[in-house]
Amino acid sequence: MSYLSTNMATPEFSDLELFCPINVDDIRNRWLNSYVPVPGQKVKSYPPSITALIYRILKSYAGITVRGRGVPPFVHTSQLAPESTRPPLSTCLTLVRICEKPLPGSQTTAADVLQREMNVLYDQHATYDDTALLAAFQAYLIYSIVLFFKLDHGASPFLRQAMTNLQDLACSTSRRGLVCTAEQQRARPRWEAWVVAEAKRRALFVMYLFDSMLLAQDGLPTFFGTELEGLPAPASRALWKAGSREEWEAAYNVHLADWPHGLRIDELWPIPAQLDDSGVLERRCRVDRWLEEVDEFGTMLYAITSCTHGG
Repeated sequence: MSYLSTNMATPEFSDLELFCPINVDDIRNRWLNSYVPVPGQKVKSYPPSITALIYRILKSYAGITVRGRGVPPFVHTSQLAPESTRPPLSTCLTLVRICEKPLPGSQTTAADVLQREMNVLYDQHATYDDTALLAAFQAYLIYSIVLFFKLDHGASPFLRQAMTNLQDLACSTSRRGLVCTAEQQRARPRWEAWVVAEAKRRALFVMYLFDSMLLAQDGLPTFFGTELEGLPAPASRALWKAGSREEWEAAYNVHLADWPHGLRIDELWPIPAQLDDSGVLERRCRVDRWLEEVDEFGTMLYAITSCTHGG
């Protein structure tokens, strides 16, 4: 019996009770911003060292997935359990293995295989339930990253169209909910609901980093993702890495006691000019406390935002 099936009771990914607190249409239309800027948008300029950091981190996600040594930090271990894995994701994790050591001249064939599967995912995504749609979004993001880093498709017209499709998938899965209803009520949600919401948010953040990196490489401006304002920042290591439902519930009880109001992703952005000294101090203390608990993914996001925006 596998570790997952032994330590995690079979997940039940139905009746998740999620809601969406943001305007998801802005996610779908994000690709337009670099060509038709919206009034009031702020350009986000990454220092070259941060663009390089994003490049290396995303490349590592492609590497561990292609080698079968793990999954990116926007895929939860419960999604890999035989009882709960969904074909969009399970198929993806199998297919990308063909990119580990492609034979000379075989990269085009490997790319064709991945691109066909991406087209199938996108064409069928309107028929998926919430869990399968999340799996499709995650899979499409993985395929896109693998195409770029492992199959040298950075400048291909297909990848540019794929980013538009990816933002459409992100919009569709986000519309079905990004936050647990129970979280808004200061109560502990169902473990499965929390997993889906947290995985969606993490995948969104990675998609935005990937999009920003591609735009920077093309010499195009990239803008603050203000449409994500208000979403929770990545959760603690204890919550994301919990090895059982019971362990997660115990960790969430501690989280509720420690965090009357969880950290928001926009608290990692530039400090608002209207915030007074006490407000700045309080915000920095909250970020410090959050940093004590997060996993490598949260630490990476902090490094990027801190070096880009200060604070």
